[in-house]
Amino acid sequence: MSGAEARGFLQGLFTCDVERVAPGNPAFGALLTPQGKIIVDFVLSEQGDAFWLDVPAPLAADLLKRLRLYRLRAQIELRDLSETLGVQAIWGEEPLPAGAQPDPRHPSLGARLIADRATLAASPGDRTAYEAQRIACGIPKGGDDFAYGDTFPHEANMDLISGVDFKKGCYVGQEVVSRVHHRGTARRRILPAAFAAAAPAPGTPVLAGETEVGALGSTAGAHALASIRLDRAEDARAAGTPLSAGGIALTLGALPSRAPQG
Repeated sequence: MSGAEARGFLQGLFTCDVERVAPGNPAFGALLTPQGKIIVDFVLSEQGDAFWLDVPAPLAADLLKRLRLYRLRAQIELRDLSETLGVQAIWGEEPLPAGAQPDPRHPSLGARLIADRATLAASPGDRTAYEAQRIACGIPKGGDDFAYGDTFPHEANMDLISGVDFKKGCYVGQEVVSRVHHRGTARRRILPAAFAAAAPAPGTPVLAGETEVGALGSTAGAHALASIRLDRAEDARAAGTPLSAGGIALTLGALPSRAPQG
């Protein structure tokens, strides 16, 4: 995205503060429905004279269509380069490749590099290790840990991993998100879960006795992320009722600790 009005255009749409985005200082954010649910989440960076959106590939075409609908007469150019460019996650490497930018969601996720797909294919990295790292950091992934179009930012922990700025101006869906934040009414969160054995398959219900309190999302070895009804989990904790999934006992961990924006 480029053009004289690009920054202001994006600032009025996204949950993150686009005014803070600069080379080397990307932001994590989302485009929401007017009802405050996540359409797509992304890493927004500034490189050269343009803004770049690192988004899940299956959602790129729909996002571009939505941005064009919002554009109206704004002086902005929008292009989808996903056929030729890809994204690589890099962590534990020093120095970082030229053009790599820190992942704004969590320091332990390292950096992300947008580059030619042929270049990235020459050193694909270890996707399994990256997924394990993401799960260990408690960072949800859309499609695996929450459903696009049916999840509020707080339910995907976006307020805890710098995905929502509560002091910026208006954006699509802001009223609902602000109300949930200030009233503290998020009923569901995504929490890390640890098992004594290999985690069951994604989608397996999390139970407190016979009561369903949530469901598993991403898994890696004996660890997983789980979408949990907080009130039901608290009732189970108070009653001393153990949690399980697929017949295997589990322990819930803490929410991501990265400070929210604003």
